Amino acid sequence: MALKIYGLAMSTNTTRAMICLHEKEVDFELVPVNVFASEHKQPPFLNKNPFGLIPVLEDDDLTLFESRAITSYVAEKFKEIGPDLIRHKDIKEASLVKMWTEVESHYYDPAVSPIIYEYFVAPFQGQEPNKTVIETNMEKLKIVLDVYEAKLSTTKYLAGDFYSLADLSHISETHYFMQTPCASMINERIHVKAWWEDISSRPAFQKVVGGMTFGQNDQK
Repeated sequence: MALKIYGLAMSTNTTRAMICLHEKEVDFELVPVNVFASEHKQPPFLNKNPFGLIPVLEDDDLTLFESRAITSYVAEKFKEIGPDLIRHKDIKEASLVKMWTEVESHYYDPAVSPIIYEYFVAPFQGQEPNKTVIETNMEKLKIVLDVYEAKLSTTKYLAGDFYSLADLSHISETHYFMQTPCASMINERIHVKAWWEDISSRPAFQKVVGGMTFGQNDQK
């Protein structure tokens, strides 16, 4: 039975999971969740994720939520297929993948997400982007990107000279970020820019990018 992903094609977190599934060439079904009608806050969906957020993965009797947990599961279950996203044969490399994936979750995402929200979601809700929020998070992101620039001057990817979950985790949010006036923060850092151009050109991402349009409010 094909895996099921409950979510939205425009959602950064749903797309994160979908990219991983495509990297592993795994058949799956995307089950749309109408977040605009609050379907994700209704009992049927809350039975899958009590926090009422997308995405959710169903694999037979297993139900998983949180996109990074989903990608970790997919990368582990299908570790012999496609790129080794978790470096399961080398404990040191695997530890570096986990470390940089944590960096994305705790440093990159908290800075990028509010910027994306202000430029894409706020206008949909009839609000002007909050410049204070944007500027505050640009300062936070600058620190992170300076660290990335230094690291990527020594290795091709974040965890080493191999593509991994650490890089994959950044793709969907960076895609939206690069459509904001803040994109220069990446373009002016030559190693970060080269890294972004590399990971965003992968076939797995190209299979989902067509659905990543902010025609309406995105529920990450």
